[in-house]
Amino acid sequence: MTHQGGAAAPDSSDVRSVPALLARNVARFGGKPAYREKEFGIWQSWTWSEAAAEIEALALGLLSMGLGVGEHVAISGRNRPALYWAMVAVQRCGAVPVPLYQDAAADEIAYALEHCGAVFVIAGDQEQVDKVAELREGLSGLRHTFYLDPRGMRHYDHTALTAYAEVQAAGRAARETLLPELEARTAALGPDSTCVMLYTSGTTGRPKGVVLSNRNIIETARNSAEFDGLGASDEVLAYLPMAWVGDFIFSIGQAYWTGFCVNCPESADTMMTDLREIGPTYYFAPPRVFETQLTSVMIRMEDAGRLKRWLFDRFMALARRVGPALLDSRPVGLWDRLLYRLGDLVIYGPLKNTLGFSRVRVGYTAGEAIGPEIFDFYRALGINLKQLYGQTEASVFITQQPDGEVRSDTVGVPSPGVELRIGENGEVYYRSPGVFVEYYKNAESTAKTKDAEGWVATGDAGFIEAESGHLRIIDRAKDVGKMADGHLFAPKYVENKLKFYPNILEAVVFGANRDRCCAFVNIDLTAVGNWAERNNIAYASYQELSQHPQVLATIGAHVAEVNRDLAADPMLAGCQVHRFLVLHKELDADDGEMTRTRKVRRGVIGEKYADLIAALYGGKDEIYTETEVTYEDGRKGKIRATLKIQNAEVVPAGTRAMAAE
Repeated sequence: MTHQGGAAAPDSSDVRSVPALLARNVARFGGKPAYREKEFGIWQSWTWSEAAAEIEALALGLLSMGLGVGEHVAISGRNRPALYWAMVAVQRCGAVPVPLYQDAAADEIAYALEHCGAVFVIAGDQEQVDKVAELREGLSGLRHTFYLDPRGMRHYDHTALTAYAEVQAAGRAARETLLPELEARTAALGPDSTCVMLYTSGTTGRPKGVVLSNRNIIETARNSAEFDGLGASDEVLAYLPMAWVGDFIFSIGQAYWTGFCVNCPESADTMMTDLREIGPTYYFAPPRVFETQLTSVMIRMEDAGRLKRWLFDRFMALARRVGPALLDSRPVGLWDRLLYRLGDLVIYGPLKNTLGFSRVRVGYTAGEAIGPEIFDFYRALGINLKQLYGQTEASVFITQQPDGEVRSDTVGVPSPGVELRIGENGEVYYRSPGVFVEYYKNAESTAKTKDAEGWVATGDAGFIEAESGHLRIIDRAKDVGKMADGHLFAPKYVENKLKFYPNILEAVVFGANRDRCCAFVNIDLTAVGNWAERNNIAYASYQELSQHPQVLATIGAHVAEVNRDLAADPMLAGCQVHRFLVLHKELDADDGEMTRTRKVRRGVIGEKYADLIAALYGGKDEIYTETEVTYEDGRKGKIRATLKIQNAEVVPAGTRAMAAE
């Protein structure tokens, strides 16, 4: 059977590239929805056959514009079917798609475009076009920019600027002439051809371009999809950054392997509404999303009537006790089963519907540790939430949690095809079909990360449980150190414990080679602001609220609870936080304090806030500081504040407090 490209549709065992999977899906699922997008409040749908036609038209248009084999094309914008099509169209031309973060600053975009030598940029809207136009003079290799959304573009200079739709129209017009060349390039793609290049988050320096092959993506997609029984009837919501490897493996890799439908929300503002309307069966979110959703639930319950709160508390207590057991098919008494079913009618079902999780069959979280209480809350509702551990360099999957073996304190067992080992220093190493080809133009870093036998150093410290075979991650290997007294220092472990509290958005812990640990804390404005509103506490700014005495007391109580928990662990008792301050601003990627995937840049923070760290360790009660910030429009400004420094309750090592029971 043939499809519009004219090539025979390959069997699953014969697929050599993502475009080959597209051909197979046209033959197998041609009339089934492949993409949906909500625009102007209405869902539009494209079948696999229609998507293939859109992809072919764009690929032919790019050929007509002179796109060569092996050249790089940058793609930037929010999640839209047309931008996913662009990635596959670029592949069909034998070129390399390079998705970029749509919220990246101009210098970050400039670095990526120059580093990869992008010849074209496919931009989602006017904002993305403006960023590229601002940089154009410094980009020697950039030949042309294409834009998807025409709004605001009428009066721009179109000398090197063309609408996406016009490129497709040119491709359709030249189909008879250019189709043989396109088919030849597509047929030439093999397992070792580059599928995509993705930039790392750049936690410690400049981002690195991770080159992933068709083999990396297809084998990882196949193994991970089979692990969870994913199929063509599944639905996903594509809302995470297109430049992130997780979105690529879910929305391209697994979607093309299984044939399931990728749904794109209208905007970040409508994401929760769109999530409820689609009701995905397969869902991924970083812990922060699950934490934010739970915070909003708890805020609503605090505002609810007495009877509703009583019902919620009673049924949630039951759910925490029996929900995970029911999910794992473990024995549960008949009476508890009946009560849980009643709870599902009055509490759990409506709550899952509100969250958009009514149909979730498999849910994953990764990127950071998720709090046990948060993790258990969702599983108590009957949502099959699991953890995975992965990296860009692994095409995501290193470990996954099998059904029936889901725990909050591990990241699961090796994914199919993955081998694990622990180095002498406790660092986790893996080897798999998903291991990246190289860092682009960076042979030195490639050799440091991946050895001759294909083993990759994760940079994370952990251990494999002897009985279960599950992997437990302690911290980033480079961040694990020693206190001055020889105690283990694992800052990320402590930070994650602090972030388990809805009032705490972010935390940064210091203490390597020092006599005690101290911490910076960011409050969560949504949670703390709601508390202030309910208690008639007026505040004029984030800065003012962050230094309110009752807020400081609440954060102090959270720190004390974490310290009690740490005291019960002989290995980590020395990591208790002795002093802390609440920062006057949120740590922000635009200010260089975090990566685009919200990972803390410790080096930047240590240098930028050296005066605050010195005050924490110097015994001061408060400190005046001035901090440069970047506003949404790119302007720079300064925030001035006097921060109050708090002493925390420290517990003798070995004490097992009631909070830790």
